[in-house]
Amino acid sequence: MTRVTHTERVRHPEKVGKPDNPIRRKPPWIRVRAPASPVYNETQAAMRELGLVTVCEEAACPNIGECWSRRHATMMILGSVCTRACAFCNVATGLPDLLDPHEPERVGEAVARLGLRHVVITSVDRDDLDDGGAGHFAAVIGAVRHAAPDTTIEVLTPDFLRKDGALETVVEARPDVYNHNLETVPRLYPEIRPGARYFHSLRLLDQAKRLDPGIFTKSGLMVGLGESKEEVSQVMDDLRSAEVDFLTIGQYLQPTAKHHAVDRFVTPDEFEGYQTAARGKGFLLVSASPLTRSSYHADSDFERLRAARAAMSAAG
Repeated sequence: MTRVTHTERVRHPEKVGKPDNPIRRKPPWIRVRAPASPVYNETQAAMRELGLVTVCEEAACPNIGECWSRRHATMMILGSVCTRACAFCNVATGLPDLLDPHEPERVGEAVARLGLRHVVITSVDRDDLDDGGAGHFAAVIGAVRHAAPDTTIEVLTPDFLRKDGALETVVEARPDVYNHNLETVPRLYPEIRPGARYFHSLRLLDQAKRLDPGIFTKSGLMVGLGESKEEVSQVMDDLRSAEVDFLTIGQYLQPTAKHHAVDRFVTPDEFEGYQTAARGKGFLLVSASPLTRSSYHADSDFERLRAARAAMSAAG
């Protein structure tokens, strides 16, 4: 009798030989309820039926139960396999999937079916593509505009490193929010985000605002990776120098024993301190809490962002 074995694809082949980092027990302030609601199931069913990938699942987001129960899902385009190997990220790495030319229409259909008033569209890094996937981003934005013209659109893009013209392609498609996360402080880039360059990411955000002064720009940081408060403050200053409107700060949570260890759990009081400091530096909006993620409450945050700009304009 021949024995047939099925091997599961290794999500992080580059981490297989690395020593394990014990996963620390989460403190009481980081507790989430297990997903359980009819709307959650409806959202999940729509994603499965349309063959769409979400960063909510791929990145093991702790807020998936809450967000999907509110029909808020972050679409991850350009496949499910990333060409980078960041030390913090749970998205699979390796040889990327083939580009799906029908994905833009399916994303548009999902947005319309779920009745989303605001959608966040992100992607894996696609260093293998000449434009880094920028043309696909533009196609998805166009498909959503066609299928759900009243829905506002937020993009969370890769850094498009060495992809000339890619940023321009995405900005010309006129998303309402352009988000690119710095993720951590510059000192930790070689360890945490080795395939990226801090000042390139900062310039990307600055360029997006210069290309379209009316666009909202946004960036996010994880804390608990070994950064100091002074380093976080400097990143805030750098982002304000690039005229970034919205800053998110959340606790890093270690996905597996092969990922970077949590250095410490930042307390809710410290997050409040970061929020106060960032507001004092002039951000239109700040979201800082242990469970804050880039797209967490993105729909209501967009309304607050728009109201903040209107209030600032009215004040002269």
